[in-house]
Amino acid sequence: MSRNLRITLIFGGFVTAVTAAFYPIFFHPLSHKEEYREIQKINRAGINQADIQPAGMSGSSAVNIQVLYYV
Repeated sequence: MSRNLRITLIFGGFVTAVTAAFYPIFFHPLSHKEEYREIQKINRAGINQADIQPAGMSGSSAVNIQVLYYV
């Protein structure tokens, strides 16, 4: 087996493994939006967003602050 073929197969295997790992995390929910919306309605049924989110902040502002805390 030539060196270039071996490198190509290793790289292709890595790309395949990453794609297989991201499919259930990103692509499946993206293609099944209604199913995941129903699941989120059930999961968030008893949660009051005002209790979790800091007062007076919209969703995007709260996300930006959370990102700053973790960086």
